[in-house]
This record gives sequence, C-alpha cells and structure tokens, in this order.
Amino acid sequence: MIKHNTSGTFLKNVFIAITIILGILSSISPVWPDSPVEPRVGMLLVFTALIEILHGFRRASAEDRKSAWFSSAITIIFGILLINASNIIGKALVIFIGISFLIDGIRYGIEAFRNFKRSEKYIFQILAMIGNISVIAVIIFANRFGTEWIIAITGAWRIFGTAIGIFHAKEGKFETSGEDVIKSLGLPDTESVNNAVKKIRAEETARYPADKSWIILFLILLFIIHLGRMGFDKTSLGLLSPGVALFGDIVVALIITFGIITPLRAMFKKITGPIIRKLWIWVDKVPADERKKYGLRNFVNRYLEYRLRVSIRIRNAGYSFKSAFMTGMQTGLPYAAILAAIIPVFGMSWYFDTENWAAGIWDSWAASRTDNWRMAITRSANEPPGPDAFRIYPEGVSDNSDFSFIVIGDPGEGDASQLVLKDQIQIVSEKPEVKFLVISTDIIYPSGEMKDYENKFWLPMKGVYKPVYAIPGNHDWYDALEGFTATFFEPKAAYDAMTARVNSDLKLSASTPEHINGLINEAARLKENYKVPVGFQRSPYFQIQTEKFAFITIETGVVRKIDEDQMKWLKDALEASKGKYIMVLIGHPLYAIGEYQGDLNPDFQAIHQLLRDHKVNLVMGGDTHDLEYYVERGFGNDPASVMYHFVNGGGGAYLSIGAALKPADEMPEKEWAHYPATDPLINKIEANNNILKEPAWYWTKNLGGWPFNAEFLSAAFDYNNSPFFQSFFEIKVSPSNGTISFIPYGVNGRLQWKDIETSGNVIPADKTPGSDVEWVYPLNAN
Repeated sequence: MIKHNTSGTFLKNVFIAITIILGILSSISPVWPDSPVEPRVGMLLVFTALIEILHGFRRASAEDRKSAWFSSAITIIFGILLINASNIIGKALVIFIGISFLIDGIRYGIEAFRNFKRSEKYIFQILAMIGNISVIAVIIFANRFGTEWIIAITGAWRIFGTAIGIFHAKEGKFETSGEDVIKSLGLPDTESVNNAVKKIRAEETARYPADKSWIILFLILLFIIHLGRMGFDKTSLGLLSPGVALFGDIVVALIITFGIITPLRAMFKKITGPIIRKLWIWVDKVPADERKKYGLRNFVNRYLEYRLRVSIRIRNAGYSFKSAFMTGMQTGLPYAAILAAIIPVFGMSWYFDTENWAAGIWDSWAASRTDNWRMAITRSANEPPGPDAFRIYPEGVSDNSDFSFIVIGDPGEGDASQLVLKDQIQIVSEKPEVKFLVISTDIIYPSGEMKDYENKFWLPMKGVYKPVYAIPGNHDWYDALEGFTATFFEPKAAYDAMTARVNSDLKLSASTPEHINGLINEAARLKENYKVPVGFQRSPYFQIQTEKFAFITIETGVVRKIDEDQMKWLKDALEASKGKYIMVLIGHPLYAIGEYQGDLNPDFQAIHQLLRDHKVNLVMGGDTHDLEYYVERGFGNDPASVMYHFVNGGGGAYLSIGAALKPADEMPEKEWAHYPATDPLINKIEANNNILKEPAWYWTKNLGGWPFNAEFLSAAFDYNNSPFFQSFFEIKVSPSNGTISFIPYGVNGRLQWKDIETSGNVIPADKTPGSDVEWVYPLNAN
C-alpha cells in the first residue's frame, strides 16, 4: 500500500511560499513599471504550473497526481495565452480565461460528487469549485477597471488557488512502488512476479550510478554542441544561451517521455493486460532453475520483466521528481538529441529549435530596460537639442537633387530567405541615383549578438558600397544593443554609448571596458574586410532632411513605445518638417497582418496620434515579415485627411502569413494590398507540408488560428526553398518633377501588379497586371 505523508514537509512549505509570492506579484502587476501586463502574468502562471507539476510527483495517489497535472495543464494554457496575448483576437483572451476557470470548477465539482458517493471528504473540492466558478463574477466586476486588472486579479486567483491545493494535498512515498505496480496491474502473487520485483529493485539501485553518468555525459555533449553552433562571447552571459538550449533539450526529453511514449505505453498496457497476466502464470508453471536456458519461457520471462521494469520506473516517477527526471532522461533524451541534431537542417524555427528559446528570456529582460538603455545611449552622444539633433547628411543628398535610397526590413536570419535577395539589393544599390540604404529593424536574429554579424549582415551585404544606416528591432535589443551599436555607430560614440548603458544598469553587466573595445575592434575588422560602409550614427534613431522631404525614424524598442527623450526629439523633428513631405520609418508598423496595430498599447496609440496631428504623409515599418499597404483616410474630423502605410519587413526573415490569410472583408481599411498574394503562398505551403503539420495548417488556414490569428504559426510554415516571396523597397525622391515613388522589388527584380493581392482600387487605371508596381505621390506636405 502507498504510505501517505500527511504532514507538511519542508519542500512542500517552500512550494507554498514561492507560489504565494508569485500570486502577490501577479496581483500588483498593473502597477509595475514598463512592459505589458499580459506576458508578465503569463510567465508567473507558467512558473506556478511548473511548481504544481513538481509537487504532483510527490502526491500520494494516482488520482491526486492526475488532478495536479490536469490543473497545471490548465494553468500553463492560461499562461501561454497571456504570453501570446498580442496575437489573440478581440475579447477571446478574456473569454478563454473564464472558460479555463469554468473547466477547472466543473472538474472539482465532479471530484466532490465522486468523493461524496464514496463517503470520502469533499469539502475542499466544493470550495475549489465555488472559487473557480466565482472568477467569472470577478471578471464581470473587474471589467470596469480594464483588461489589465482582470488579468492581474484572475492570474493571482489562479496562483493562490494552486498554493491552497498544494497545502491540502497528501504526499506519498515510493518504497513500495513494486508492490503497488503488482496490485494496480492485477498480476498474480507468484514466485516469478515477486522475484522479478526484487531483482528489478536491486538492478535499478545498482545501475543508478551508470545511468547517472551516461545522462550527465550526454548533457555535456549536447551543451558542447550548442556552444559550438551558437558561439561563445567569452562572458558569463555567453553561457546562458547554450544553457537555455540545453534546458530546452531536457524539456523536450521529458515531453517525449511523459507526453508521448508513456501514454502510448499505457494504452498498450491496458490492451495487453489480460495477456500479460496469463503469461506470468504460464511462466511460473516451471520453476526458474528448471527452465531451459534458451527456452521460450525464459524469453517470455525476460520480456515480462522488461514490461514490469518500465511500469515500476513510471510508478517511481509518480512518487518522486528525481525518479521522474531520471526516467525522462533515460527514455526521452536520445530522441531529444536526435531532434537537436536535425532541426537546424530544416531552417529557422522559433518553436522546435531550442537554440532560439533564449530569445524569449532576452525579450522579457530587454522589454523592461529598453527605454532606460536608449536614453543612456542617446544622452552619451551629448547631441545639442533642437530640430537638427541626430541628423545625418548622406553624400549626394541635397535640397534640390533627385536621389533614391533603399529600405530593407528584417533581414537577419542569414539563411536562404535572406541570401535570395542579395543580387537584387546589389543591382539596385549600384544605381548612381541610389545614395544610401537603411535597414529597418531586426538586423540580426535571434538575439542581435556580434558573433552573428559576419554571417547575417556582412556576408549578405558584401558588394554594397553605399552608406548603410539602420534602426534596431526588438531582437537587436536582446544583447542590450551592443552588436548594433558597435557596427552602426561612430567608434567613439559606440564606446560612450555602451559605457553609458552599463552605467545605467549600475555596472551590473558582463560588459567590461575590454569587452566593449573588443566589440568595436571586431566591427572595425569586419568593415575593413567586407568594405560595407557603416559607422555613421550616434543614436538608434536619426533624421535626414532636404528642402521638400523629411525622413524621420522612430525606434520603438521591444514593446512599441519610446522614451521621453525620443518623444521630445520626435516632436521637434516633426515640427521642423512642416511644409515638407514627411516619411516616417517606424520600428513596428501601425497596420500589419491585416489588422490595426496602433491600439496594442496606449503608448503606441499616442505615437500614431502624434503622426496624425503633424500630418505625416507616409509611415513604413518592418517587424512583420512581408509587404503590406494600407490607406488610412478621414481621421481627425477631416474627411480629406490621408496617411499611407507600408509594411516592409520581407527582407530575409521567415515569411509572415497573417495578411495573406486574412479575409478581404476583414481588412482594417478599404484600400489595401499585400505580397505575397494568397494563392501562391498557400500553394507553396501545401506543397511542402507534411502530415504532422496538416492539423495545424487546417486550424490556421480554415479557422484563422482562432483564438489567435493566422500569423501565430507563421514560422511553422516557412520553407527555405523556392518560390521565395521576400522583398524590399527603393524610394525615389524627385524634386525635379515634384514626386516621390515607392518601388517594391522581389527576388527576381521589380514586382508586378499580378504578383500582389489588392483590394482592386489601388492599381492605377493606366496599368495592367503585367505592369511594374510603383506607388507615386506628389512631393507635397499633407
């Protein structure tokens, strides 16, 4: 029988204390500085679920363990929904929060009814049912305070409920796991069965050191493989990314073991249970010392012992996290290692390649620090305030001259999807009228580190001899903008900027003066070797001005907001640009994936309103990896008002599919276009999909990924083979004839109207489907 431990153990009390702290943090999350509430509470919920999973292994009965793991599964789903809240449609998030509590409430109600029928205690289950269902009332009541407080309160409610569940749970021991397995499987009480249990217990104890050794060796080898593929920047933090990849391998191994193999074995065990019981009886008819060494009974006995060994391991895993971990590694680690070895062969994957998981950690870290870092960086430049602050003067650009420039969005994966544009970028950049290039956001995936610049920036850009400027994206901030700063800033400005950033973190950083100089020297070495002109900036944002044209960049960091210094600079630049055609290049687009993005947070909405107030002509943004076009009309009580919006993020990263799969009648504006067109994109995906991806593709294509959007799984359907749908823009500023033109290029040259999906009312009347795409506007102020 299972031995119950009803007293509170030290570890149990630690679990409870940690969970209570997480609940308190959730309840006050709306008053924390910086970054959105949803992903913050989502991470707290995921941590809570992990604690409940760990404690579930210690619970006394199979029913209690299943209850803990079912509850933790709901909590993880709740957390994942919050972490991906920006991809969730409308009120679906609040609805799913309510549904998750309702499901758990019903589950507790069923448990209470079962306990009542068995004359067991059921008060706790009744209270838990009431607590979960009452959350719906909390959601309705808290609605008046806004979604952030709903999320904070319900998240805290869930976490505190987990703490109560851990306090109430009974813990078990695994000294009698063999006997428990015999009883649960209904095996006969025979000499063979009992001897097998004793033998297995002795062998498992004896082989534990050997198993532990090969698992440790396996993990060391995996870490070295990750370290070799990801590189090491000679700092303590340089070990973190491969460490996270190794942790991902461990998680994958546990999922394979307990999420795939164990359930399949359980099904097989249930089907074959009666046969196994009869085989044990048959084997025991002949004593062990009388069986033939190579006889059938000995063969069957070894198979039955193997089955029993697996069952005992799984049962031990149910009583102890240590045993669960060892079982998970013994069974799943070889499969996880195979997956780690072959995943990079299939190209970029955020979900299945554990080497990209560290980016999620850096995202949370950078989100809370970006504004402080940016202000420290820009203040270190000692730029005189005023309308000309952080102004760049490209050679060949003057008040009255015609000129062109190139904007490339989100290029930095370094694989086929980036390299396929290399020839076209070189061809266009060699035009005499092209004076400079701008890379708009996410120069380097996944974490903006200097060690990735050679393969993902310098090699793809080799052959470009015009000045290259850039504004960083969220991924570039993941290394505190060090790789970006060393590459695109003037050397002295780069040193001052990185030093100021370190000081803003109270020098709690691995970036020593030697490390900073090393980054700057590495950038200088690469510039000398590849001859790509960079190193002209003193800030992550800048402006270029002529008499009739203003080009202003807005650097929106990780969470679509700017700091107070950049806001003051932006207002000054916009004010000084009155009377000109104003083009804004922004870090995150205001329209993307067939949806309006400006209402994702109040800060981003305030930026949009500022651009409206200053009558900006056109806004172009990267971040989303395709080409999109929208016309915003009739805002600010002015029916004649108009602002044009481009998404220009198809420069090399995995392709975004949200806009292409958006129904035409759900587009946010009446005039729109996107590339790739829907049919060619679907044809490519379906030609490359395998049977494992078909359910996810059906959900994405036919159900729009609801409650998320179709964009949610874009990376899962990105294939690095032809046809490619990457793109970039040439912008022609022509004061001589009073026009500005926006010309998109694909992998084989200029795009034609037949390549692009449109609302039908954006194609000029004098153009045919075979005409080159070109948006031409008067070079006038709005």
